[in-house]
Parts: sequence; C-alpha cells; structure tokens
Amino acid sequence: MGMSEDQLTALVDEGLGNSSYLLDLGDGRGLAVDPPRDLRALHRAAARRGLRIAYAADTHLHADFLSGAVQLAADDGATILASAAGMRAFDHRGLHDDDEVDVGGLTLRALSTPGHTDEHLSFLVHDGSAPVGVFTGGSLIVGAAARTDLLGQERTLELAHAQYASLRRLAALPDATAVWPTHGAGSFCSAPPGAARTSTIVLEKATNPLLAAPDADTFVRLLTAGLGSYPAYFARLCEANRQGPPVVSGEPVLASLTVDQVRRLVADGAAVVDVRPVADVAAGHIPGAVSIALRPVFATWLGWVIDPQTPIVIVRNPDQPAADILWPALNIGYTRIVGELAGAMTAWTAAGQATATTALTAPAQVRGSVLDIRQDSEYAAGHLPHARHIELGLLTAQARTVGAGPVTVMCGHGERAMTAATLLQRQGHTDVSVLDGGAHDWAQATGHPLEEGA
Repeated sequence: MGMSEDQLTALVDEGLGNSSYLLDLGDGRGLAVDPPRDLRALHRAAARRGLRIAYAADTHLHADFLSGAVQLAADDGATILASAAGMRAFDHRGLHDDDEVDVGGLTLRALSTPGHTDEHLSFLVHDGSAPVGVFTGGSLIVGAAARTDLLGQERTLELAHAQYASLRRLAALPDATAVWPTHGAGSFCSAPPGAARTSTIVLEKATNPLLAAPDADTFVRLLTAGLGSYPAYFARLCEANRQGPPVVSGEPVLASLTVDQVRRLVADGAAVVDVRPVADVAAGHIPGAVSIALRPVFATWLGWVIDPQTPIVIVRNPDQPAADILWPALNIGYTRIVGELAGAMTAWTAAGQATATTALTAPAQVRGSVLDIRQDSEYAAGHLPHARHIELGLLTAQARTVGAGPVTVMCGHGERAMTAATLLQRQGHTDVSVLDGGAHDWAQATGHPLEEGA
C-alpha cells in the first residue's frame, strides 16, 4: 500500500516561521524532520498517532533554533540522520550524497543541496521506486530559497551559486513530488510572501521566480537582493547544533522571586523582561525593564535584544503560561532565566517600589520626532514623513544617537515599539511614547499619505 498524505503532519512554529514534520512510518514508529528543541507539539502529534519517534533527521545545522534531535535520541532512542559533512560531535548516522536509509516500507535518499549551509541535505522520500516528496529544509522553499549569507558576507555569493545548482537539481525531480521545506514566511532565514508552507515541484517550477532565472548570475542577483538583517543569536546556534544542545531533564520551572531578591539581582546586572501586553507595560513597569510581549515571536526578540549571558527576571500576568516563556527561550539557547517576580507588579507596588510608565499615543496625536524601528523592507514600503529609521535589533547600539527631546516610537502594531521605548528608557531617555497602532493607522487618522522608499 502506498504512502498517503495523512501520514505526514506539519508542525508550524509561527514565531520562527518554520515547519518541522512528523512522518508516520506505518508500523508504530515515526520520523521527525528538523525538530526544534521545544518538542511539545511533536510529542503531542506522536501521542495522537501512538507513535514512537524512531528517527530524527536534520536537513542542516540550523542557525535560528536549537535542534531537538539529540533530545529525541535521549528520550525516545531515536537514530539521528544528518549530513556526514556537518561533523556533528554526537552519535548520529552520517549520510553522504545519494545514501539511502530504509525506514520500514519507505526509503529516505539523501540529496546534497548546499547553499543555505555547506552541509545541507534534502531528504527524498521513496515509496517503492516512486518519489513521493522531498524534505528540502532551507534549499527550495515555497516561492523562494533560503538565504546564503549566514556563514559570512564573504561567502554569500559562493553559497548563492551553490544554491542555484541545488535548486536545479531539486527542480529535476518528478513534477508530482511534494515539497516540504523547513523555512517559510516569517523566518529570518527566508522571507517569501504568502502563507503556503508546502508545495510541489511542478507548482514551484510554475511560480517560483528563482526557478525562472535564466542563468546563475540572475539567480544570485535575485536571491541576494532582498537579504535583510537577522537576529544576533544566529551567529551562535550553528556551532551549538554541531556540538549538540544539552539534554533538558523534565519540564523547565520558573522560580518565584521576592521583591528584595529581584532588586538584588538587578543591582548585580540582571535584566528584567516584562512579557505582559503593551497596555499593561505602559500603565506601569519596573524601571529599566525591557518589554518583550509574550506572543509567537517572543524568542526572536528576546534573542535579538538581550545578551544570552545576562541573568533574566521575568514579569508576567497569571494567564501567561511559564512554559510558553521557558521553552521558546530554550529553543534559542537562553538558559539564564533565573525566575519571576512573584505577584508581579502588584507585589512590586505593594512593597513601595517606584514604577515607570510609557505613554501610548493615538495616531492623530503624534508629537515630537518619530522613530520607526521596523525592518528595512517594512519602512521602505510606507512610513511617516520625516520619520527616523533604526531597526529594533540595532537600537541598543545606536540609542545615543536618538535626540533628547520627545520621541514617539512606532512599529506595525505597538509590541516592537514598546520594546524599543523601554530600551531607550533603560538608557536614560525620559520623554518616550509609543504609537498605539502602525503607519497605516496614522495615515487613516490624519488623512496624510505615507512616504515610500529608504
């Protein structure tokens, strides 16, 4: 009996913009592809199907999250499948180009597809002699290909040429072959438009502009033209994945801290990260706290604006689960969350401690200078006239260049702007407010057009 579509479960991390996969091998065993360190969704999917994870396959040394393969080997006895060229420092089955692995009725064939990384493999799934689908990782993705600058600017063009050859190789697969990429919309490893997470070879040949490139030089120009910034932690995680992330024992716990303990920790250099909604932070927060709202992209901004060696104290609301803070943090290698302020701001104010506020400004009432902290591409698509632009990820380094007068910080909705505002307040800026909304809200409220371009 042939493989059916319902044997495959895609597990989408909206925050990281990635998909991992669980393939039901039909005999009570499962294959996990590109699993993250946060295995909660994968384990739930496996439990629903009654599967034991027998194999964990990594397409490449990930820069944007820590792999869960080592954890699956420890917890489930999974065999790790990965490129031999990756020189991983833990037990795994190292695969070379065209190596095949029998996974019980199905065959995985390793295809060398360098470009996103040097050692990148795609995994072609065969059912008998027929190819069914291919796990393409960061090679061919929906409408694009993953970026080639993560190993340094000096290698970007070389790897882009390798990506060209890899995509041509994948495009030569039979038209009906399903395409199951890891990176997708929202990933800083790639930024294709649209929400589709999977595709087929024939659909990509018809719609992917990179596959329509007439030659390698055109392909390279198209691929590298739109490369934006990416989080600082990307520079560390490839090597962490090569070494193998430490196994996590049990569920992580958010320890309770008293007001006095928090004050001592802050005095010794700890950072307070306030994960409450923007309106709550605006109304009152611990002076010097950094606002990073708890939402799917929480880990991305935690990793971008807080140093991984800095001890972190969390402030949260009771309805914000501790696991939804701790697991995303572990996904990017953040292990220095020392605890949370017990009783949150209620306990802080009851102890007579001072609070800081950050004004929320309605779109029609913007005053002073405007600081737009969105990504370059967002700013260029439409911004307030005369708005200054500093990407949020660069703000800490450039905070001194922001003038002392009143400044209204803005992003798309307010969450990133509140992060930026609290970073500025942390560095001594006092007259800072946050636009309650985005550029289009301002244009609608004032009747003035937005400006486009850099």
